[in-house]
Amino acid sequence: MTQKKTNKTTIIGGTKPGKGAKAHASHGIEAVDAQAVNSTESRELYASRVQIHPKLAHGLYRKIKWLLLFATLAVYYVLPWIRWDHGANAPDQAVLADFAGRRFYFFWIELWPQEVYYITGLLILGAFSLFLATALFGRVWCGYTCPQTIWTDLFIVVERWVEGDRNARIKLAKQPMRGQRLVKTVIKHVIWLLISFVTGAAFILYFHDAPTITPAFFLGKAPGSAYLFAGILTFTTYSLAGLMREQVCTYLCPWPRIQAALTDEDTLEVTYRGYRGEPRGPHKKKDSWEGRGDCIDCNLCVAVCPMGIDIRDGDQLECINCALCIDACDGVMKKIGRPVGLIAYDTEKNRQRHECGEKPKLNIIRARTIAYGSLITLIGALMVVGLSTRSMLDLNVLRDRSPTYVRLSDGAIRNGYLVKVINKGTKTRQFEISFSGLSDYSIKVIGQKITGKTVLISARADEVRNVKMYVTLPKSQISVSGSSIPISIDVSEQLADGKIGETQSNKSVFMTGMK
Repeated sequence: MTQKKTNKTTIIGGTKPGKGAKAHASHGIEAVDAQAVNSTESRELYASRVQIHPKLAHGLYRKIKWLLLFATLAVYYVLPWIRWDHGANAPDQAVLADFAGRRFYFFWIELWPQEVYYITGLLILGAFSLFLATALFGRVWCGYTCPQTIWTDLFIVVERWVEGDRNARIKLAKQPMRGQRLVKTVIKHVIWLLISFVTGAAFILYFHDAPTITPAFFLGKAPGSAYLFAGILTFTTYSLAGLMREQVCTYLCPWPRIQAALTDEDTLEVTYRGYRGEPRGPHKKKDSWEGRGDCIDCNLCVAVCPMGIDIRDGDQLECINCALCIDACDGVMKKIGRPVGLIAYDTEKNRQRHECGEKPKLNIIRARTIAYGSLITLIGALMVVGLSTRSMLDLNVLRDRSPTYVRLSDGAIRNGYLVKVINKGTKTRQFEISFSGLSDYSIKVIGQKITGKTVLISARADEVRNVKMYVTLPKSQISVSGSSIPISIDVSEQLADGKIGETQSNKSVFMTGMK
């Protein structure tokens, strides 16, 4: 961020251009004295920040950004308020990370703590999807759907509404901090803080029941963690999207450096086609286009860039592939009667093909895209199969370790077990617990007087039913050799029609104390 330039804007029409403006006989073209704040030609190692005032662009890619801006913000703010029936004794919020209940809900999917590997799989799937998108289209994630881009765009909308477009903001920034500038600055920052607060408050709705936590939050009855995280998100949103903006993308985010390993010569990137645009320079309406390029050096591509770079300098780390410079340049090309696409999504190989006089082509299917696509398909298929075939019954067994066994007065041996039956279903279910690997044993459940070889229990929906039991083996069944007997604890669902439903088994041992 090196250069400190004066920004001037002049509308070139039929009158003589003002001082410092470039003479374009193409009527209606806005000549902007905009300089790249981080030019590759004069980049110093240390330099103070130059404030960027991006101009509002109009065109296809700006419309796409508007659509994604409102869509992603709507999803973020509205999603916690959507209701979904998860069954009895379960919250009715469609998307909820319920730490108190140790559950994660996403519409019809319910994950338990022991199923956290699904979240890991989802993160891996997201990572490879991002790799594939980058290999194909460069930093489109950064330019269109990254939260930093979304909220920065939103904050710039507020700034533009309060202070005006680029020229008005530059003019205002040169005034002393009093009067009109002070009022507008205060209004802008108050709105930014309100948006930041709503963003932070919306974040905690993903961890609490939204209709319950919202009034509690404003009445001071919410948990302390709710206020803590709302405050953190308010601060980070305000500072990153309002104050730091492009500095986050250039210096804090590691993605610009990582993408170098993910792109190749066939990756589509925002590209200035120098073979068409050079030599650049002002052009009068009656002059011939022979011997010169299509670029009239109006600098609108620089003026609309939220990163403050000049795409004509070539590929740059700061470019987020938002394509706003394409919209600006296409608008100019239409006005001066030249073909659009002077700045466009293109590949390095296509530029090389043009130099050799070859026809350009788009190579989507290549080694890295096949690899990323295959991994995405494999991981996605594994997750779908796992989720669709997973059991709604789980079993955990903890054997007593102190003491490991008890020898009774008649010589029988007793072991203690804590059996945890997890009902992941949406209704109460009946289960039978039995032991395999032992003969002539008896089970005594704490709190029950009846003993036998099986135990019948019921578990409510989303309940972890803990059953503490003692298993006794008569002296006659104990072998003189071996200190333990391998066993299996079996749980089977008892259906109303007498049939067996889901089953689960857990291996353990029965300690005999023999040597």
